[in-house]
Amino acid sequence: MFGLSAYPALFLSAFGAATLLPLQSEAVLVALLLAGQHPLWALLLAATLGNVLGSWVNWLLGRSIEHYRERRWFPVSPVRLQQAQAWYARYGRWSLLLSWMPVIGDPLTLVAGVMRERLWIFLLIVTLAKAGRYAVLAALTLAWI
Repeated sequence: MFGLSAYPALFLSAFGAATLLPLQSEAVLVALLLAGQHPLWALLLAATLGNVLGSWVNWLLGRSIEHYRERRWFPVSPVRLQQAQAWYARYGRWSLLLSWMPVIGDPLTLVAGVMRERLWIFLLIVTLAKAGRYAVLAALTLAWI
């Protein structure tokens, strides 16, 4: 039913969900798990890779976004950006373990870029968080069926 197109679909939904787009990769992963036609490891790999790469895009945007801070169209007020930077400075890189969470996770990865978090540390922590979330979701789904 899903064939090989399942992997790109899951990857793209996970990639988009990690950006500021309102997508739900969890629903795609659960549907593919329930179909039972693909190995668990391959689904987890596709979802994690897509989600981490989407977060990397946010990090890249964060690295360059401050150049546009004074522009009228800038989406975040200077006060909000300063609050986010202060929050990240206070809690540090370990706050990236929350990058899997809805609402706060995507902006958090963007702020990590603004704060000039080193890429290898960013990728390591975000990969742990995102892979962990998908693994827990998969375990719960498979235990339920």
